[in-house]
Amino acid sequence: MGTDRPVSAEALEERELVLSAQAGDHTAFAGLVHRHQRRAYAVARAIVLSHDDAEDAVQEGFLHAFRALERFRPEQAFGAWLHRIVANAALDIARRRKVRDADELPETLSSPHRDPAESGELRARLARALDTLGERQRAVIVLHDVEGYKHAEIGSILGIPEGTARSDLHHARAHLRRQLSNLRSEK
Repeated sequence: MGTDRPVSAEALEERELVLSAQAGDHTAFAGLVHRHQRRAYAVARAIVLSHDDAEDAVQEGFLHAFRALERFRPEQAFGAWLHRIVANAALDIARRRKVRDADELPETLSSPHRDPAESGELRARLARALDTLGERQRAVIVLHDVEGYKHAEIGSILGIPEGTARSDLHHARAHLRRQLSNLRSEK
């Protein structure tokens, strides 16, 4: 028994692009890439924290998605499927590269109300604190607090239950509070 939910025009258009891409239309796949490029990059960047690594993960993710497109079921959400592939590619890159550069922290974490020197120091401290989190907790907190994903979306992207995403977010925030509190007391 299915539910009769209204389907948006955008969802119908995306489904048509998916079906065309599955039939071999490269222009349709390019349209899917265009639609999902920014969010795919945000997913990857949340995991690897490096612009270059995020771009590599997005490229690997789109390539893998293209190769696996025939196995995608159009009744599923294409975005969630794609973002999970990109997240897995980013996790693979993160495992290969453990060294992070604090200067590569996403610009969205800086505050326009701070003096630039203080902002740079704060960003470096936050980057170090984020780096003490495990890959999954770091991805969850950045996807939620920076990118605005909901718990269910994060669960789908990372391949974890929604409750685990909530729990990881809670634990990541508590850990960051402790880390940043320690950094504040060092000042």
